[in-house]
This record gives sequence, C-alpha cells and structure tokens, in this order.
Amino acid sequence: MTAPKQNQGEEWTLRLSGMAMLVAGMAALGGCITVNAPEEPIVIELNVNIRQEVIYRLAEDAGNTIDQNADIF
Repeated sequence: MTAPKQNQGEEWTLRLSGMAMLVAGMAALGGCITVNAPEEPIVIELNVNIRQEVIYRLAEDAGNTIDQNADIF
C-alpha cells in the first residue's frame, strides 16, 4: 500500500516554508561570513622524489643491455 499523495496546496506550502527558512537563515548569517583574498600569494610546494624510479629504470636498462651484448662485457 502506498502513502497518499499530498495535494498541490500542501506541497506548495511546504516548499514556500522551506524557502522562507532558507532565506531567513541566509539573512541571519549574512553579516557573519566574510571572504577576503589573502595578502600573500598561495604557494603550493610539490617536492616529489622521483630518484628511486629513475635509478630503477636505469638499472633495468643496464641489465637488458648487458644481456643483449654479453660478448662485449
């Protein structure tokens, strides 16, 4: 069994009261919230250590080169 649908008048009243509460809340908080740009620029430092990956790739390449040219070494 489904719940009976609200008629359009009740739905309109609920929407209107919800909007009124939202507007009242925004008006109450209007003076409390301020957004200011910072004086200094925002600096994001991304120090990423990629040394390990580069060494691994070089070691793999060196191993492949030695295997392919065993007669040279």
